[in-house]
Amino acid sequence: MVRCWPRRSKKSAAEKSAKSGSATSLTSGSTAADKSKTEQAEVKKEEKKEEKTEEKKEDKKEDKKEEDKTGEKTEEKKDEEKSDEDKEEEEKPKVQVGSISQRKDIYKGPVEDGEWTWVDKYPDGVEEAAENEETATYAVVVRNMKSQDSRKKLEAHSIVVQSPWLRDALSEIMADYPGVACELSRLEFEAPFKPFVHRWAEFTKYMEKPDLEEKTKEHMKILYDILNYEIGDNIKTFQDYVKNGVVCFKDLWMIFQPGTIVLSAYLGPISGFEMVETEYMANNCGKFLQVRCDCVDYGGKEFGRYQEAINIPEFLGTKKITGLKVYPFHFHEKKEEITAQLLKRGTIFEKLAGHHYREYSGRAITWNREGNEVDIQITGRIVVDIESFNRFSPWRVRYLNDFNATDIERFNKHKVESGIESEEFVMPDYYKMLCRSRTRGYSLKYKKWVDFFLEQITDVRWNTTAFDRLVLPADQKELILSFTEAQLAGDSFDDIIAGKGKGIICLLSGPPGVGKTLTAEAVAENLRVPLHMLSSGDLGSDPWEVERELNSILELVSRWNAVLLLDECDVFLEARSNHEIERNKIVTIFLRTLEYYEGIMFLTTNRCGEIDAAFQSRIHVSIEYPDLTVSARKIIWKNFLRNSTIKSNLTDKDISELSELKLNGRQIKNVLKTASLLARRRKSDTLERQFIETVLIIEKKRPGAPQQMMHYM
Repeated sequence: MVRCWPRRSKKSAAEKSAKSGSATSLTSGSTAADKSKTEQAEVKKEEKKEEKTEEKKEDKKEDKKEEDKTGEKTEEKKDEEKSDEDKEEEEKPKVQVGSISQRKDIYKGPVEDGEWTWVDKYPDGVEEAAENEETATYAVVVRNMKSQDSRKKLEAHSIVVQSPWLRDALSEIMADYPGVACELSRLEFEAPFKPFVHRWAEFTKYMEKPDLEEKTKEHMKILYDILNYEIGDNIKTFQDYVKNGVVCFKDLWMIFQPGTIVLSAYLGPISGFEMVETEYMANNCGKFLQVRCDCVDYGGKEFGRYQEAINIPEFLGTKKITGLKVYPFHFHEKKEEITAQLLKRGTIFEKLAGHHYREYSGRAITWNREGNEVDIQITGRIVVDIESFNRFSPWRVRYLNDFNATDIERFNKHKVESGIESEEFVMPDYYKMLCRSRTRGYSLKYKKWVDFFLEQITDVRWNTTAFDRLVLPADQKELILSFTEAQLAGDSFDDIIAGKGKGIICLLSGPPGVGKTLTAEAVAENLRVPLHMLSSGDLGSDPWEVERELNSILELVSRWNAVLLLDECDVFLEARSNHEIERNKIVTIFLRTLEYYEGIMFLTTNRCGEIDAAFQSRIHVSIEYPDLTVSARKIIWKNFLRNSTIKSNLTDKDISELSELKLNGRQIKNVLKTASLLARRRKSDTLERQFIETVLIIEKKRPGAPQQMMHYM
């Protein structure tokens, strides 16, 4: 034990002895008679030493006075004092730290100027503990305090349930109620006794059981009377709210029972959450009730819980419960309909775990610089991939909490009941209802990381005829298909150095609008994989930025098993010079990256003759696209007319004459698109040649129009 010796004033030995005896007699509720003779002897010994010390101090003071009078002190006197001090130190017994086998109590001292310290004196005015061996024999202990309610003198601050019969009963009544552990020997409930308000129906139903033991009945009746006095008014109010479907702000907490499902259109369509707790709070906008509830989310590797805080602002009077921002599930008028909706969404959410190639059309969510949500419209192909979102997006990551023991028990029970023997994660229906209404991924068209609403995600509608309609010689089309299909199947010819040169790089060169980009798109459609399309501007201009973005993109493409199209990549392929050091760095980075790329990459350029010599050895297939011939243009005209949303009245003669115009594929598409819009404007159900000619007349006035178009018109 640690012994702490207090400082003593100059008083007589008798007074000190009396004080010491008084302090010792009050330590930890023990009496002076309980002290050992050894301790008393030690105290007396210490008192004698202190008396000697005090006498020495008095002598020193007197010597000091004499010195002040005479103005000098002899060296002999100093030596004598020093010798006496050394002797005193030698006489003092040395005790090893922590060696005395006793306890020593010290107490909190009085507070002065907000500060206090530990003292050896037992505090005055300390009352005996209210809860002791006698109170421990009672079934229930009620801690009362002065009531602020004008209808009561006293009200309960808390209740301590000590009866084992009551604890057994409450363990059944309060089953799965968060924060209530009925196995404790001292089970405490604080006012306003929320668990009993929420489980009052279960409490009264348990009391009506015919097979209850006599002792259990007695103790339940005692607890019932206490609670009926303390929260009887709250229970009546709660029952009235449930009956009429309304609630007032101060009693909002009553309708939210922890562990139950609540509904809210928070951050999306109406969704299910598991209620955790409520708390009244305030900010600059006023008071509100914060409802903290959990949903089921996916963190990129596994499922877990994520807590949301939904605030209900203060309101006057009563309000319809289903009109609140969040309300209990059982108040919803169409329970079966909303249950089916939540289960369907939860099934989709569970299937989209991992990464998946999908289509999307509708509203989505992105974020501004301050981290606030912003609505955007997204259409086209997307990749649902929460793990990649967490790694590569600039937006905030949602960190999930693990499922608790109750959750794990429910999962295992569900697998046993369903006869599932595999180790894969299977979500019970209850947790499907709690799934988040949104998932995260990447929009390939807009090149943005966003939150997608599950209802807007659909399967990809593949264009099975895209590659067949590609205007290319048959041998070139077969060559492209052969190496792309082999690469996707995993057949790769490795280099001497492992992992080097395992990718397929195809260079497509030629004038604009001849089908370079369309080739890559058709290949991706034929292979049924994502197409990640980039331009040099998407990678930045600084060498370090290009390297970082390029490495991230190549890792994503490899993970998604996608085809990468780097469109108009002249800045990367152009031959290096002795003067442009920064651009040379970019070319070098690109060369090194290509060396270890393991996927399928298409590069397009309009300046094939200016390619750096180092790229020639890294390109597996190089296809030169010449200007379109008349026959090729005729095929393109027919393809676009076949896919048009409006019926065409053009004859073969019309198409043959139009094919004489020296237009590329992109220009033909633009002419037909504009002509279709003109037909709709003139309320025509068919696309006539006159509409096309009207567009061509306007086109010939455009600077840079093909000379042959001028002659044709």
